[in-house]
Amino acid sequence: MRYRTSIVLACLAALLALPGCKLVKNEDLAKAKAEAGGAAAFDPDKMARDMWGTRIVPYLEAKGGSFTEVRALIAKSPDEAGKRFGYREKPEGIPWTIATRLDGRIVAANTASRAATVDVDVDGDGVADAVVQIGPVIRGTALRDGLDFVSFNAFTNQIDYAKFAKSLNTLMAETALAKLPREDLTGRKISVVGVFALEKPGDKPLVTPAVATLGDKS
Repeated sequence: MRYRTSIVLACLAALLALPGCKLVKNEDLAKAKAEAGGAAAFDPDKMARDMWGTRIVPYLEAKGGSFTEVRALIAKSPDEAGKRFGYREKPEGIPWTIATRLDGRIVAANTASRAATVDVDVDGDGVADAVVQIGPVIRGTALRDGLDFVSFNAFTNQIDYAKFAKSLNTLMAETALAKLPREDLTGRKISVVGVFALEKPGDKPLVTPAVATLGDKS
């Protein structure tokens, strides 16, 4: 046993004798990574909060076209609508994410699920033209994907990129949607600034709001 201990101590002494060599605690390593801006420093919730009111909401309000105008241009040329009102990071292989301003009346509310939605009639014919997510669970990554100043290349990996999308959805649900009721929604007016993925031009868009305001039934 003494022999083994002597070997360990000798090895340790030799290691410490190497030029520039020192032992580093795990917590010190984590701190160094954070200070260097490494993976340990990534905070998607803080990133979302810092950008939300100063960049994201103003950007979508400025970029979004009225739903009627957006829908008409999509019917004519989806790519032209995407270039004017939307964004996609790659030129091909992924759908456009379109920003829009939507004003209409709720004709149906689907609130049994935590991923609740409302069907909204925009043109006054009593038929839903769009579906708006009201949470609290928000599906998809449209909020992230519709921002031309957020690039995948700015993230360390796919996991961090996905975490940021989730943080955006959570923050939006806690701010824009937190005070929206879940009862007696049908017939009420609603105004939304939001985004949707242009998967198929003929489908009703699933709009993820950044701003949502309920009106009365008059």
